[in-house]
Amino acid sequence: MENIRTVAGICRSNGIPFFLDACRFAENAYFIKKRERGYADVPMKTIVREMFSYADGATMSAKKDALVNMGGFLALNDDVLAMRARNLLIITEGFPTYGGLAGRDLEAIAQGLEEVLDENYLHYRLRSVEYLGERLVAAGVPILRPPGGHAIYLNARKFLPHVLPQEFPGQSLVVELYRTGGIRSVEIGSVMFGRNDSRGVFVPSRMELVRLAIPRRVYTQSHIDYVIEVVLEVFGRRESMKGYRIVEEPPMLRHFTAKFAPLG
Repeated sequence: MENIRTVAGICRSNGIPFFLDACRFAENAYFIKKRERGYADVPMKTIVREMFSYADGATMSAKKDALVNMGGFLALNDDVLAMRARNLLIITEGFPTYGGLAGRDLEAIAQGLEEVLDENYLHYRLRSVEYLGERLVAAGVPILRPPGGHAIYLNARKFLPHVLPQEFPGQSLVVELYRTGGIRSVEIGSVMFGRNDSRGVFVPSRMELVRLAIPRRVYTQSHIDYVIEVVLEVFGRRESMKGYRIVEEPPMLRHFTAKFAPLG
């Protein structure tokens, strides 16, 4: 909360609108309750209201902390800015009602925003991710620590130290997890953030990560244990894994649609 409050103050003092990416608002609010001094006995709704009180608006992917399978929204407290956003939408997409969510989907979002603040749900959710992290760390698998609320991030650079950044160690790990156990993960490293500078020299990402994002209200502990087994199996033969090269990529956002081929 102190971080939100401080950043909001910096933005306001410089005339910059402050927006929250609210897709994980409940999980972050629960961390505030558990970790930040002065909030242990504060109700979740009160914490959330304070979080949003510092913001000029928010974007929301409702498939996360609204517990639904479709939709999202842009929230604004500036009527002039809201009108500008609406007019831009008309030009680029159509009138808000043309392609908006059906009534049942809006009702599901409203219900999900209530249910997601249940502390029993949040405890189970975050504890499941924490359990996954603990088991991997105990087996020597390198991850980012401490675990967050929605995902475990494998450190692909340490997992595959023999695979160079330009050979995309994160992508190598993503492919092997899927081939071994059908686990879908995502590379967050030099595929996503690597680039060539003005001289054509490859500049790798600062980190080479693989995100294991946990679906909400889907996995039981047995599912989490299966994920652990697959990661450990791949970790056990990591020295035999090779890198990848890009054979096709778009001019922007290549991590969505690029095609790869294995090296060697």
